[in-house]
Amino acid sequence: MFRILQKIMTTGMVTENYDAASLPVRFRGEVIVADSPCITCQECSDACPTGALALLNGKMTINQRACIFCGRCVEICEQQMLRQTDNYKLAELSGQLQETGGRLRDRIIKTLGRSLAIRHLDVGSCNACDWEMTALNNPLYDLQQYGIDFVASPRHADLLMVTGVVTRNLTQALLMTYEATPTPKLVMAVGACAASGRTFGASYAIRGGVDKFVPVDIYVPGCPPRPQALLYGLMLALDRLK
Repeated sequence: MFRILQKIMTTGMVTENYDAASLPVRFRGEVIVADSPCITCQECSDACPTGALALLNGKMTINQRACIFCGRCVEICEQQMLRQTDNYKLAELSGQLQETGGRLRDRIIKTLGRSLAIRHLDVGSCNACDWEMTALNNPLYDLQQYGIDFVASPRHADLLMVTGVVTRNLTQALLMTYEATPTPKLVMAVGACAASGRTFGASYAIRGGVDKFVPVDIYVPGCPPRPQALLYGLMLALDRLK
């Protein structure tokens, strides 16, 4: 016990603010489109593996929920209309949480107070998002410092954190878990698979994104999203961003 205390005192504080960590040099984040006119060659949209790019009124638009930040569109655009940034703060609230006057959002925050219990549900992921989610519990990010923690049962949860594209075999598990979670409840779609359902294409085994089956309140795009991006989404939902 003495050695453990000695190690703790020697190591010191390792936890930091969720957005304080420096990003890796090779980190790929949000892709943005330049304001200059596009020649509409559509080579970038053809190169996108998830169909996240589309031409709208002569301007290229990006569906950030479907984007996996692979950078193919940036590499293939001869006009350099596209640029990849290091922005990972792309979490967005659904229209339900942005209800007029914020009544629903205020009610959820008032009910949950300063605590939030999360139940993770994998409905068909490659486990990349799951590994990033696991990092939330390490001393660096320390999810519990925000009064947020993972629980073993949906009956104890306030929020379902769903990863993966919804597969046919796990559709029933998604619906039953959602029904078992007490009201008021939130659903977070983690990663491009859960947010858009496009990453693995179309097949008999794949049924789409999470919002096709249950209401989604927070979308956190990325492939996979960084732990900071997940924390940003949680802080956004609970109105704790300064």
